[in-house]
Amino acid sequence: MRTYKGIKYTLFFCCYIFWVASGVLFAVGIYAKLAKEKDVVDTLTTDPALLLLTVGSLMFIITFLGCFGALRDASILLKMFLGILLVILLLQIAAAVLGFLFSDMVLHRTEQLMKKAIVLYREDLDLENVIDFVQKKFLCCGVDDYTDWSQNVYFNCSEKNPSLEACGVPFSCCVRQPNETVFNSMCGYETQRDESSPSERIYTKGCLEKIVLWGKQNLLLVGGMSVSLLCLEICMIALAAVQLGQIQKVQLKKKKASGRPQNSTPY
Repeated sequence: MRTYKGIKYTLFFCCYIFWVASGVLFAVGIYAKLAKEKDVVDTLTTDPALLLLTVGSLMFIITFLGCFGALRDASILLKMFLGILLVILLLQIAAAVLGFLFSDMVLHRTEQLMKKAIVLYREDLDLENVIDFVQKKFLCCGVDDYTDWSQNVYFNCSEKNPSLEACGVPFSCCVRQPNETVFNSMCGYETQRDESSPSERIYTKGCLEKIVLWGKQNLLLVGGMSVSLLCLEICMIALAAVQLGQIQKVQLKKKKASGRPQNSTPY
């Protein structure tokens, strides 16, 4: 009985933590969505707010099933929770295998998505912040190189472009000078026309190469996080399966007890 209670409340505690985290993600996504303008492009791959809403909603539903299924010994909820986790686990394994076998295709698709994000840079404030964060974090500019920013209508390097940022790059591409006290947000202006030494003002290497290089250098960290996530999912699946088995045993004993004929006392 103590073992059963330990399994029950361990599963409830794990699901509760992810349930709270999913609520936070959903609230942040709602706030970011309401703070946006009405004319932004809503696509899952280029809208961080929509991505937060989707992930938060899915986590909330799944962990809700696990929390109340474990707490109330509801076999139906636990079966749904167990089935959804098994499907997610299989999809993750399949995605990892396919990503390894078709790494070139995945890299090409990632490059396309990143270039699409550059085109929509000024259309979504959340997407703009994400791109700026990546470029400042990895000390890079663009996807393949800094000239990718010419694909954006504001940074397009053409004579007909009336934008003040024409033929430039965002400020997140700029190299911070050692003695710089006040950051110059206009440091990326006209850098695409600078053919002599643009590397003195901005980072010229693309972010895709830097991200791939970071992944290779931190392969142990990335692999460890992935394995830890898979182990956590497997543990939750095992806990749900054990509790479901115990519930079914109790229900079976009750059926046998209710169907057993009672001894009558003769007078």
